[in-house]
Amino acid sequence: MQETSTTVRSPRAIAYDAALVPSLKRDHGDLVRLFTEIGNQAADRRYGSVPAMLTTFKTHFEGHLIAENVRFYNYVENAMQDDPENLMLIRSFRREMNAIARGVVDFVKKYQINHFDQRTHEAFLEDYRAVGALLAQRIEREEASLYPLYQSA
Repeated sequence: MQETSTTVRSPRAIAYDAALVPSLKRDHGDLVRLFTEIGNQAADRRYGSVPAMLTTFKTHFEGHLIAENVRFYNYVENAMQDDPENLMLIRSFRREMNAIARGVVDFVKKYQINHFDQRTHEAFLEDYRAVGALLAQRIEREEASLYPLYQSA
């Protein structure tokens, strides 16, 4: 009978990347510009391009979230294992972002329509302002409180 051995491998740690936070901040700027343009189109009642712009926004937003989850959060959570207070803050940010992401996806899906009447226009602008306020607040908090935690170990 041949004996088999199993090797338990620890997950490979994510390496520190000095360019990550500047890249994430550039993403924020790009997302804000695109979201602002969507709002400008809607305010002028030029809805023809809004569904496609929303899809583009969602695609960029999801790419940003993947980079944050895989490269930022995994690194910082690993680095903060011995700092329960900051670890709790990081995990709270991560959970909150997941909830915001669901809201953004729902907003995009809701307005993948071809006809915007007066009622839809008003609902869109109300939803747009609510989503925009959440995103602006989140970006400000990430850049002020969360991103400074990303440091070389």
